[in-house]
Amino acid sequence: MSPLSPEAFVPKIPYGYTRAFNFPFGTTLTMVEAALKTEGFGVLFQLDLKEKFKEKLGVDFTKYMVLGVCIPRLAYKGLQEEIGLGLLLPCNVILFEKDRHTMVSAIDAVKMLSIVGRPEMREMAEEVNDRLKRVIDRL
Repeated sequence: MSPLSPEAFVPKIPYGYTRAFNFPFGTTLTMVEAALKTEGFGVLFQLDLKEKFKEKLGVDFTKYMVLGVCIPRLAYKGLQEEIGLGLLLPCNVILFEKDRHTMVSAIDAVKMLSIVGRPEMREMAEEVNDRLKRVIDRL
């Protein structure tokens, strides 16, 4: 009997794209940051939820990092079309540990931007999705 692939541990997240990896968490984070840069994304912030939950609540939580990412050219274009778009920026990429694997997920920008009700923004959201999917698939 062959061992299960990491994909067997992927949670179903209908509003994002997720893959599982056998790399250690820190290694995966470094790889994600490099792949994001290659695709033109800047990392605006890193939120370490394990650290914050320990600090603020005194509880232990799995390793869980939220990266707020953005492609400045697309963010600028989007804000010119819809000034309130800042409520949905930046796009998030998350990394977390589950069943001895490191999960990497990216938001589905098409689904996220659909709440704006501006079909003309779909092409931009599809470009973001394509780039985020390539980031994850490149790992």
